[in-house]
Amino acid sequence: MTQTAIIAGAGALPAALVSALPTRPLVAALEGYSPEGLLPDQVFRVERLVPFLNYLLDLGITGVCFAGAVQRPNLDPSLFDPQTAQMVPRLLAAMQGGDDATLREVLAIFEESGLKIVGATEIAPDLTPSAGVLTGTVTAQDEADATRASAIVAALGAVDVGQGAVVQAGLCLAVEALSGTDAMLANVAQIPEDLRPKTAKGLLFKAPKPGQDRRIDLPTFGPHTLELVAKAGLGGIAFEAGGVIMLDRAATVAQAQTLGLFLWARPLVTL
Repeated sequence: MTQTAIIAGAGALPAALVSALPTRPLVAALEGYSPEGLLPDQVFRVERLVPFLNYLLDLGITGVCFAGAVQRPNLDPSLFDPQTAQMVPRLLAAMQGGDDATLREVLAIFEESGLKIVGATEIAPDLTPSAGVLTGTVTAQDEADATRASAIVAALGAVDVGQGAVVQAGLCLAVEALSGTDAMLANVAQIPEDLRPKTAKGLLFKAPKPGQDRRIDLPTFGPHTLELVAKAGLGGIAFEAGGVIMLDRAATVAQAQTLGLFLWARPLVTL
């Protein structure tokens, strides 16, 4: 039986996974990235990755689930232990290939140590809604905007850029890059009204990158995202069914209803 540890980053997802498990797992957090509402049992640094892996194995951990947001850490050469230092060229080469390549290399290192990678959706399948409109009304224009946004996100993902875009009446207002979804929506809120179409409210669309390893780094949103969507003057969120994590579904749906926004888990469409 897999004894899974949560490798936590920032945000609410690690706590959601802990609550979904029958007993509290070990929670380890990368230094500088504290999960919301959860006190880590262990904090580690990338410079001492091998000792950390050995620590997990010594505790009898057989699987790890990565959950939460992190950015590439600033590495301190003086902190490397000899075994982890040997991995530096491998990690640096992966970083040159972008975030997906870096994540794949990190997963490979954990797997090579004997740890199984467990996806968040294996622990809590209900976090990724299946196809359907969860609340609100999706118009024909919303469907067209979602189709346009899906093509944009697929193109961005193919070059490892982002997992989201904002489209209004066929016009792309913004795409997600390094600064993330919150910054993208804040920028949309600052676009002057006379530059935006008046025939539709538009939407935020989120989906995994093409070919992404879905055991890690799935797009995620929750009630806070809806507040930003409303401030940006959009009509709702469309997202790939089965491929996007919705935090606290009941609260998110209720928030959407309060704000008059739609939530649409859009079936995957092959373009």
